[in-house]
Amino acid sequence: MTILTLNKQQLESQIGEIDEKMQDKISMFGTPVENITETEISIEIFPNRPDLLSLQGLLRALTAFFKKPGLKKYKVESSREKLIIEKSLPEQWPYALACIVKGIKFDDEKIKEVIDIQEKIGASYHRNRKKGGLGLYPLTKIKFPIRFIGMKPEEIKFRPLEFPKEINGRQILSQHPTGREYGHICKDWKVFPVFIDSNNIIMSMPPIINSHNVGKIDENTKDVFIEATGNDYNALKLGINMLVTALADMGGKIYSIDCEYKGGKKIKIPDLEPEKMSFSIENINKTLGLELDEKQIKNLFAKMGIGYEKTKSSSTALIPAYRTDVLHEIDLSEEIAIAYGYNNFQPEIPDISTIGEEDSTAIFKHKVAEILIGLGLLEISTYHLSTKEKQFKKIGIKDFKNQMIEVLDSKTENNILRTSLLAQSIQILSENSDAEYPQKIFELGKIFYHDDKSETQIGEKENLCISLCHEKANFTEIKQVLDYLIKMLNINYEIRETQHPSFINGRCGEIIINNKPVGVLGEINPTVLKNNKIKMPTASLEISIENLHFQ
Repeated sequence: MTILTLNKQQLESQIGEIDEKMQDKISMFGTPVENITETEISIEIFPNRPDLLSLQGLLRALTAFFKKPGLKKYKVESSREKLIIEKSLPEQWPYALACIVKGIKFDDEKIKEVIDIQEKIGASYHRNRKKGGLGLYPLTKIKFPIRFIGMKPEEIKFRPLEFPKEINGRQILSQHPTGREYGHICKDWKVFPVFIDSNNIIMSMPPIINSHNVGKIDENTKDVFIEATGNDYNALKLGINMLVTALADMGGKIYSIDCEYKGGKKIKIPDLEPEKMSFSIENINKTLGLELDEKQIKNLFAKMGIGYEKTKSSSTALIPAYRTDVLHEIDLSEEIAIAYGYNNFQPEIPDISTIGEEDSTAIFKHKVAEILIGLGLLEISTYHLSTKEKQFKKIGIKDFKNQMIEVLDSKTENNILRTSLLAQSIQILSENSDAEYPQKIFELGKIFYHDDKSETQIGEKENLCISLCHEKANFTEIKQVLDYLIKMLNINYEIRETQHPSFINGRCGEIIINNKPVGVLGEINPTVLKNNKIKMPTASLEISIENLHFQ
């Protein structure tokens, strides 16, 4: 959640007087009014709508909702300029996109707005620069073609933004305030990414800081070079689209740049063509309990700034290039519901009779959680989606093709379903390697596997994972935790020696209940700890909850 504070008079000039009735309408759009004074209005923006994190983005959406419905189109001309992305870049930061916006009349207020947009997108959508970052430069101070390359930190020398002298890349991380704030992202990289123009002038060192000499916008700036760099291509593309369209709404003209990757891949940025998504009017009506016809659907989409096309075979929604939240047909149903007005839905009592009760597996999971919390363990909850690197490679599993379940058209780097909780547990410990020890965590959650008998070919089951991480963590300690849990559940079990790529040979056991393998426990292999930059010994177990529950 982000609070966007705007000039009240500026907003009223576009959408009308913000009285109580208008405040209710703004809230019904999905952006609740947090606070209002004579001069300012604060509006709550939810994480699924980063395109609303600027005055321009919010005005664009509210104008379509209240006054001028329809998909807003932006003209993009070719600049005929080039950005070259080289192979020398660190593998953790391989992507770069760029474009140009000309003709903006910058003043102090506009500069603050642009910086605010940049920071809000970076903090929210780009996860505090972990997925990527955005940068702006006065176009007159740089010369094309521009290269994005990797350099050794000690060889990178320039004056960072608002810093009194020239320092090298490693010094920026320790001496510059922004370097100290975001240095953890790249401190372990062998090379750092930098932008260099054709005069061999270093423009910036993403994801940390711009050059003071060529990367600072002021009141004399009219034309800007915009770049997005990071490790998530889709996030970068959408991030640059959000910033570029906001600048265009300030009066700028958009010009594309040819982004060339070594190996022949060429991309023209920005790509502001709307994404086409097929949907069924029947499904939308069934979801919402309405009886809308095609014309009504088209008009309601227009209120949400979404276009509509009809072909012989299907109905198609045109999703604006700066929207990140419309991923599925159900999201289109939500857009229709907002435009229709939640206050216009008629409450109905379902024509069914049921007696509800809590699921027995959920009750059992609560009991397990209470036992483990009583032992001083902390419960975690991680995503169902992961990556090949995190789910298999980083925990030592090499033969994983038959296990892997890929997600088609994933909008993020996470493109496979998790097949165990162990990898997620190790990832949490990795991300908290500088936190206080001991770290004792557990997770109760679903894992996924191939199931030919299922309609979707995917099965799911509940597992429990426990990880203990501190200087004395060992097989005995993790077994003691399992002993106590099993005793409290009044179950008999045994352990047989086994091998597992994530655990140390000779310190790994298979958990057996009623002569059936139900899990594994042991000490994590030092190679796995090194892969994940975990500084302390770790002992873990993963076991099937269903096999515990139904004993």
